Amino acid sequence: MPGQFPPPTQPIGPGQPGYEVPGGQPWGAYPTDPAAQPQGWVWPAAGGPVPAGAWPGAPMPGQPYGWYPGADPGDPLVTPPYAGIGGWFARCTGAVQRGWRQLLPIMLLTQTVPAAVISILTLVLLPTGQPTTAPDGAPVLPDGYFQDVFALYGLVLLAALIFGPLQSAGWAAGTWVVARQAAGEPAGVGAALRYGWRRALGVWGWTIVATLLISVGFCLCVLPGIYAAFAVALFGPIYLFERQEPIGRAFRLFHQRFGMVLGRVALVAAAVVVGSLAGAVIEGVGQLPFGTEPMAAPGTAAGAVAVSLVAAMLVTPVYLAQLVGLVVTYAEQRAQEGPVNAARLAAELG
Repeated sequence: MPGQFPPPTQPIGPGQPGYEVPGGQPWGAYPTDPAAQPQGWVWPAAGGPVPAGAWPGAPMPGQPYGWYPGADPGDPLVTPPYAGIGGWFARCTGAVQRGWRQLLPIMLLTQTVPAAVISILTLVLLPTGQPTTAPDGAPVLPDGYFQDVFALYGLVLLAALIFGPLQSAGWAAGTWVVARQAAGEPAGVGAALRYGWRRALGVWGWTIVATLLISVGFCLCVLPGIYAAFAVALFGPIYLFERQEPIGRAFRLFHQRFGMVLGRVALVAAAVVVGSLAGAVIEGVGQLPFGTEPMAAPGTAAGAVAVSLVAAMLVTPVYLAQLVGLVVTYAEQRAQEGPVNAARLAAELG
């Protein structure tokens, strides 16, 4: 009948004679065994189970559109590609919520105690005589002023070197806690500190190298020192997870994804600077009632020491924020390079 549609026919499907893909299929058939994929990815990701989904991103070889195989949007430590600053911040807060009960004691023992000791040493060795002004306006220094200043800074430097392995053990122990908790594994304080001591000398040695680079930069000019501080910021996690050329690798990560790494490290640095300044202000204001020579009498000395201890304890969350921020930033950069998850990172720590 004119105008009547022809009767419906059975559609031709895959495997039936005459079936063709319009335009031709530009990639091979998806293999039944994911390990046989031609893209070169390792599946499942070494060290952990395959996540439930993939994360959209830049196109990968042989794929019709962008997917990062093995990038889990729900991974508690690894920020998937293109998750943005919100994903990074969510993982930082998640790590703090999971681990603050273990991380706070570790930071108190390994970071707060050395800071408090150095602060008290400064109180004891601070020169009591202050520079004055002569009638002609020239500054007049008290007798032995330079000797006292050099003795102060020399002993503070010696104390910092002595406490260096302890502080390095704390950074390693905290990293271990963050990674293992994200992977759902037990992470006690004692086990974390034992791991930290195994890695302490390595972290300490690379910390000295990084400090020298930053110091040279500040001696040349302030800006090179700031640049060096940002460029080597990830050397600690790199050493702990990869254990090879942490300074060079940190520089490469910084330049490969300059904006991303700079932004994350800048947020961590801002938290450290603001928290440290707040602690210094609290300590300075608290010391005012004890005069310019607080160690001259037992009563004022006890009060000044108590203020220094309280100020050091109040700064403890700054160390925790620095640790978590840098570890999560490192994990995010690893996800930019290929599939990785919290279980794999925890296994890499050894």
